[in-house]
Amino acid sequence: MTMTRATQAKLWYAQRLSAMVLAGCVIVHLGVIVYATRSGLSAGALLARTRGNVAFAVFYGVFVLACAVHAPLGLRAVAHEWLHWRGGAADAVWATFALALVATGMRAVYAVTAS
Repeated sequence: MTMTRATQAKLWYAQRLSAMVLAGCVIVHLGVIVYATRSGLSAGALLARTRGNVAFAVFYGVFVLACAVHAPLGLRAVAHEWLHWRGGAADAVWATFALALVATGMRAVYAVTAS
């Protein structure tokens, strides 16, 4: 089964768009880390600020989703080029990997934001 050029283009755009989102998320995330460490916040103080914080949950939820799009598509491209691994079985592996990233990432977001 070969993938159409239109589908290939959509996957290419999805990876590039997710890279742009990730770039912004990483910058904000590093800023949060710098702020927290320079302010001397403890783990308990950080959790107290994140509990029930919808903005935090939305931001890190977007971060997780961008990772879940970007990483599997990148690995898929590498496996395709280097290992010549393609087809339905390969796509199923990458889709499963994406779902695992969403599940574990959202679980982590929930763990630090749930009231």
